[in-house]
Amino acid sequence: KHFAEVIKNDAPAEILVWRAPEEDFNTHSVLIVNPGEKAVFVNNGAVEQVFDNGRFQLSTENYPFISRLRNSSFGGISSFHCIVYFFRGADSEELFWGTPSPITVRDKVWGIRTEARARGSYKFRITNPGQLLQKLVGNNVVFQTQQELYKYFDTEFQSKIKTAISQFLNSLEQELIGLDAYLDELSQKAQPAIDGVLSEYGLECVRFSIAGLDIDTSKYDEIDKAQVAGLQTGKLAQAEAIRRVTEAQGDLGVMQTLGDNWGRQKAADILSTLASNPGAGGAAGSAGGVGFGAAPGGVFGGLTGQMFAPGSGTSGMQPGQPVPPVPQQPVTPPPAVPGGRFGVAGSPPAPASGDTWSCACGNSGIVGNFCNMCGAKRPAPPPAADTWNCACGNSGIVGNFCNMCGAKRPADDPNAPWNCSCGNTGIVGMFCNQCGKKKGV
Repeated sequence: KHFAEVIKNDAPAEILVWRAPEEDFNTHSVLIVNPGEKAVFVNNGAVEQVFDNGRFQLSTENYPFISRLRNSSFGGISSFHCIVYFFRGADSEELFWGTPSPITVRDKVWGIRTEARARGSYKFRITNPGQLLQKLVGNNVVFQTQQELYKYFDTEFQSKIKTAISQFLNSLEQELIGLDAYLDELSQKAQPAIDGVLSEYGLECVRFSIAGLDIDTSKYDEIDKAQVAGLQTGKLAQAEAIRRVTEAQGDLGVMQTLGDNWGRQKAADILSTLASNPGAGGAAGSAGGVGFGAAPGGVFGGLTGQMFAPGSGTSGMQPGQPVPPVPQQPVTPPPAVPGGRFGVAGSPPAPASGDTWSCACGNSGIVGNFCNMCGAKRPAPPPAADTWNCACGNSGIVGNFCNMCGAKRPADDPNAPWNCSCGNTGIVGMFCNQCGKKKGV
């Protein structure tokens, strides 16, 4: 009968547990245990001895258990029967895991319920091969791979991992977005739970890591959209408020600058609106048959009187000041002849005298600031040419350079009087005291 003389591990590197095919050995056999592995002698289902890495000469003198196992003698050579298992002693390869079902958690900041999924890997090491053989591998196992061993713990691992992650996420007082900074901390908290499962089988968790923690962000996306919409609405409201404040400040500045002229300008605008809409009710409709000065209650008379009153004292209209009532005077209509649109029916047009002008509607010889045919406002006269006198004696120069000596026009004196395009002259200040136009416009 052949007895094996050398006992060693001939299994591939990925094998975690390998059973040697030989079972009969003589007392002169040699056991070789390579680095990173361990050998276990088993007889009748019981572990006899565990060998670490090294070279061992098996004899009854060195290992008393062999004397007990010795069962025959052949050619003067003692023999014994035994099963030898080789276990991988180095760290296992990286084994990947992932939560097959989502973990339900609640975000304490937003009060929403969401779901999380985790994934990662772990490594283990065999610390007690005899215990692993007795509790998990069993007898008559030819070989065991690392992936096959992983199947034993898959379900229990999932339970431990999900419990640790759920407890961690539900303890957070911040929103569940951007948790990558906590992956190492969470891995360290989950590893003891995994190690507790493996230690019962003679294994140790060497490294447990969470590579990713994915949060369902669909509800967070809706929150982001609502926040963006709120910010945009707030910005629009703020811009509108700023525009109104700026507009009000501009109106106040114009009123303060124009003084009496502001009231006259507003009165002129009112007259223009009423005159251009004779079919409307109210004062305009009442004035259709009697003319400006004879409107009921002296409306037109009061407005025109205030509009063209001198700008001194209290005769001018002030911003915000109500129009004082004007005593009504009896009006004697002129002889009835075909008349204009705003005159008394059948009365002749007012005679053209003094400063008259012609309207775009064809009416000419108009006295006053509004056309008595169409109600159009008198156009502003063209601005007078801006001329200056040069030191060389040349006068009436138009432009910025003298056409006689080429000298440049001197800078204007800001306090010098100026003429407005409305016809007002000798103005001192930045605004015309008749029409309110700014100097230089």
